[in-house]
Amino acid sequence: MSLEALRPSPLVEQAAQRLRDQITGGHWPVGTKLPGETTLAKNLGVGRSTVREAVRALAGAGLVQPRQGAGVFVIATEPTEDWPARLRRAAVADVYEVRAMVEVQAARLAAARRTDTDIAMMRSALDRRRTAAAETGHAAFVDADIALHAAVVEAAHNPVLSDLFAEFVPALRQGLIDLVELLGLRDEDPQHGDARHAALVEAVADGDGEAASRLLQTELEGTLAQLLGR
Repeated sequence: MSLEALRPSPLVEQAAQRLRDQITGGHWPVGTKLPGETTLAKNLGVGRSTVREAVRALAGAGLVQPRQGAGVFVIATEPTEDWPARLRRAAVADVYEVRAMVEVQAARLAAARRTDTDIAMMRSALDRRRTAAAETGHAAFVDADIALHAAVVEAAHNPVLSDLFAEFVPALRQGLIDLVELLGLRDEDPQHGDARHAALVEAVADGDGEAASRLLQTELEGTLAQLLGR
């Protein structure tokens, strides 16, 4: 069966929705093996990486299951959670993957290059994050959180990294707001992640690049695991 080519954007969400429609519509019943990535990519008019991300979203929703060496099989015709929420999770996960690439290396460099002024800026940003935790809405807290991470990136004294992070901030901000809402991260702890962020600041201040990068890597990987239902 040939599927209608997709519009240019957002491709992953469209691909996931199109494949989901085929499953819920009975085209691929439970137990059916999905066509391979190459075939799906050709039918949908997208790249294989887009198909891979779309299938990951379907797996996270409990509709399909990859089996090592055998392929991807349909295991249910209804998602285990609200479908729009599942797509939002997939989009936020993409943001976090790119975020990790930028920030983990920036933290390592910051620990080697930070100045007394940088350390003061990071500690001030940490205090603002704690103050913002008292806000009832998520936006103020997210903005303060981003400001702290931006201070760490600035301490790396690499203008390319700083510019890249600045360009990334709009998507990161919305992704963080969605993340807090989707996972209820502040429901029990309004200052979610305070201890880890304090440890990050101290690791950079102490010049411990390994600890700083490890703290960020662990935090971001843990968040990704939650987003993807692992």
